[in-house]
Amino acid sequence: MAFNTGAALLDALVLSVTSQEDTYGYKITQEVRGVMSISESTLYPVLRRLQKDGCLEAYDQAYAGRNRRYYRITAQGRQTLEQYRQEWREYEARIHSVLFKGVES
Repeated sequence: MAFNTGAALLDALVLSVTSQEDTYGYKITQEVRGVMSISESTLYPVLRRLQKDGCLEAYDQAYAGRNRRYYRITAQGRQTLEQYRQEWREYEARIHSVLFKGVES
């Protein structure tokens, strides 16, 4: 059974991965796949949207004889990530209070 995940969660995960280091699309996909199912074809529109929204910057760098596009979180992206983290904490607490009500831990 899988829980429904929305675009906001995917945005938060991508911003979190890029906040750790400048990185490229395939590596972001692998990191996100650690917690949810995602394809590269799903990720690239997210990256473009986050760029358009001012949360990410992209630059090309040579790697193994060709260019690789890297993504870097911006100051706006860090603010957005912090908002997502706060909202997640609140959401998690509300879900936990219902899901585990009356259950001993």
